Amino acid sequence: MNWPSVGVVIPTRNRPELVRKAIASVRDQRYPGEIKVLVVYDQTEPDYLLASTEGVQVLVLTNWRTSGLAGARNTGILALDTEYVAFCDDDDVWRPDKLRRQVAALLAEPEAEFATCAIEVEYEGKTTARLAGRSRVTVDELARSRMAMLHSSSFLIRRAALAEDAVGLVAEDAPGSQNEDWDLLLRAARRAPIVHLDEPLVRVLWGRTSHYAYEYATKISSLRWMMQRHPEISGCRPGAARVYGQLACWSAATGNRSQAWQFSKEAVRANWREPRTAIALAAMTGAVKVENVLSALHKRGRGI
Repeated sequence: MNWPSVGVVIPTRNRPELVRKAIASVRDQRYPGEIKVLVVYDQTEPDYLLASTEGVQVLVLTNWRTSGLAGARNTGILALDTEYVAFCDDDDVWRPDKLRRQVAALLAEPEAEFATCAIEVEYEGKTTARLAGRSRVTVDELARSRMAMLHSSSFLIRRAALAEDAVGLVAEDAPGSQNEDWDLLLRAARRAPIVHLDEPLVRVLWGRTSHYAYEYATKISSLRWMMQRHPEISGCRPGAARVYGQLACWSAATGNRSQAWQFSKEAVRANWREPRTAIALAAMTGAVKVENVLSALHKRGRGI
C-alpha cells in the first residue's frame, strides 16, 4: 500500500512544555508514510531548537498571516506540500495509531475529504471519553450540535480540499479565532459527509491551559458570527436554541442581564427544552456562577 504524505500543523504560543509533548505524540505515530510537522509560533518568539531532520521532520515557522489560531493554521497549511493536512493543538496529544487509522478510513472512501475521530478529555487529572455514536457526520447534524468530540486536533483533510474553490482555508475573520473549527466542519460537510472514527485517538487537555476558556465576550461574538455565516444553524430549531442558550450563558457571565434575558427568550422560542436556558436564568438571578457550572461539566468531559 502506498501511504500518502501527511503534514501536521501545530500552532503554539507560550507553552513550551506542552508543545513538546504534542510534537512527541506526532513523532511517535505508527504511520508507514511520510510525516512532516510544522510548528507555527503565533504572537511569540519561535523556538528554533525544536526543528529536527531526524526521523519525522519538524519545521518551525512564525505566523505571517492574521494573528491568532486561524492565521497560524493557514500559515502551516500554505507551507506544506503533503497530500494530507492534520491539525494538533499544542496542549493535545495523539495516540500512536491515530494517523494510520484515519488515513486508511479516508483511502477507503475516495469521495471523502475530511476525517475526524473521538477524543478523551483530560480535566484536573481525570479523563472522559467523548464519542459521537456514528461513523459519518452530515451538515444537518453539525447544525444541530457543535459535536465537541469532533475536535480540531482530530482533523485530517485532503490538502486539495483546502483550496479556495473547494472547502477553503481556515476562516481568519472568525472573532478571536473561535468556532473556526466548527465553521470548517460545516463547510466541508456541505461537500461530503465527514468520515468519523468513533474511538478516542486524541487526548484533549481542558482547563486554564486554554487561551480562550473564559473570554466570554469573544465567545459571544464568535457565536453570532457563526449564526450569520451558516443559515443551517438558524434553520434548525434545536441547533438555534443551543446557540442562543450559550449566548445567554456567556452574557450572564459578563453581567449583561438584559442581553442574557433576550437570548434566553430566543432559546425558549426555538426549543423550550434547551437546558442552557435554565443555566443562564440561574446565573442571572445569582443562584449559580457560570464558572462553577463549567467546572462541574468539565469534570464530566463536557461544557456549556
